[in-house]
Amino acid sequence: MNPSSPVEKIWKVDLLQLQLAAPKPKPVLCSSSISERPNFYGLEYHGEINHKKTEEIFDLSVDGEYLVRKSPGSKDFYTLSLRFDGKTKHYKIYFNPNYGHFLKEDFKRFETIEDLVADGLVNFYLQKHAAPIIQQMLVQTKNSFQQSPYMTLNRRKLRAISNELRRSLKVQEIIDNNCNTNNSNSNLSDENQPLLMPDFVETSTSAINNNNFNFMSQIEEQENEPLPMVYEKIHRFVINNFKGINFCEFCGNFLWGFTAQGVRCDDCGFVAHKKCSELVPAKCVPDLKKIRGIFGIDLTTIVQAHKSHIPFVITKCVQEVEKRGLQQEGIYRISGFADEIETLKLALDKEGEKTDMSESSYNINVITGTLKLYLRLLPIPLITFQAYPVFITATKEKSETEIVQKLRDAVKTLPTAHLNCFKYIITHLNRVAAHQAVNKMTEHNLATVFAPTLIATPPHQLTDMSQEIFILTNMIKHCQTIFTLIK
Repeated sequence: MNPSSPVEKIWKVDLLQLQLAAPKPKPVLCSSSISERPNFYGLEYHGEINHKKTEEIFDLSVDGEYLVRKSPGSKDFYTLSLRFDGKTKHYKIYFNPNYGHFLKEDFKRFETIEDLVADGLVNFYLQKHAAPIIQQMLVQTKNSFQQSPYMTLNRRKLRAISNELRRSLKVQEIIDNNCNTNNSNSNLSDENQPLLMPDFVETSTSAINNNNFNFMSQIEEQENEPLPMVYEKIHRFVINNFKGINFCEFCGNFLWGFTAQGVRCDDCGFVAHKKCSELVPAKCVPDLKKIRGIFGIDLTTIVQAHKSHIPFVITKCVQEVEKRGLQQEGIYRISGFADEIETLKLALDKEGEKTDMSESSYNINVITGTLKLYLRLLPIPLITFQAYPVFITATKEKSETEIVQKLRDAVKTLPTAHLNCFKYIITHLNRVAAHQAVNKMTEHNLATVFAPTLIATPPHQLTDMSQEIFILTNMIKHCQTIFTLIK
């Protein structure tokens, strides 16, 4: 992690790692002909068999294997038998043509039996290996909201909305007080009515100014409270089926499973685990839905949503650097002001590709800082945890040819969106390094800056980043060879 980063790492990937390590569904196919096979099951259906026969079929089986059968005497259900942790588990399963396979009417529903099994295996695996993490999630307090990813990504937006709301509430309070004063005076007889209206206006104005002064003092005192305590609006959370990789905006942990992984607020878009949503304060800000941007969202999700190969944040920043920053001494090493980077982040979130990033608007170091910030906020870094070990093997090779070969193999393990963006950024850094005589940024210097940002070092693993810097240095130096060899 770059110590100068204005934003700390906010996403917790342990549960994602566990989901990826969970056993995968392996159907045990029936080799004999079945006369009454339901049309919603395939060869995983073994007809009517009992527990004993099921165990015989599962002999020498591995975790994740499953079959569907009809239990003797059953009428309105079938039985799913699957292996996990060296044991066979049996469940009643149902099918409805309107919404697919399910265990209970009010439970998750799946298009295929394989999806149902995959989701079950993930839940079994997490129950076994993630109990401490899940327990920690359940004992969180509402105070966690202030340190949540949601607040980290949207603090300035929420504060601006909050301050505007505070002012409107205070002004309304002053108006109400003045109206009450006028109503009280109107009850006096004519001879007792005050004749000095100008004095009343002057006094009221003074009161308003004093109130506003006190009000602004309160705002400063409440700097750490993005939304005023008087503001209460309940979120409209609805169970949601999330596609791709998604994280809880309250606790920062991965939304595990393949369907109904969590909830989303219909008014503001807040995403959370169902249990975490019960701890979220009633601070829903519907307007926020209109200005939610792209920072902190999974890369694959972003490119699919925008129907692009590279997120526009990356392309716009790179284009500006190549237009006016290639010969800037210390490019990418010198940090821009955090406030200006945050301002540009908000502009990109709100205005998208129309954002003005010209020299008259932003210093080049603000542009580079924003690019690094975007990459740091990705839930899954460009070099993923799954690809990390393959990249590390390259550091063990001695010849340059073997290093390049290993790096080529490693790059091919990246998801498509990550591969496209990684190639785009690395080839850009190669062009930056081509001007090192002027900008003083060699391949090694650039790798030192970007290693903590681009590479997902496994959690709880201490590292001096020397291997990661070695990897990126060689990627930048040999990018043309590495990427042109990839088909």
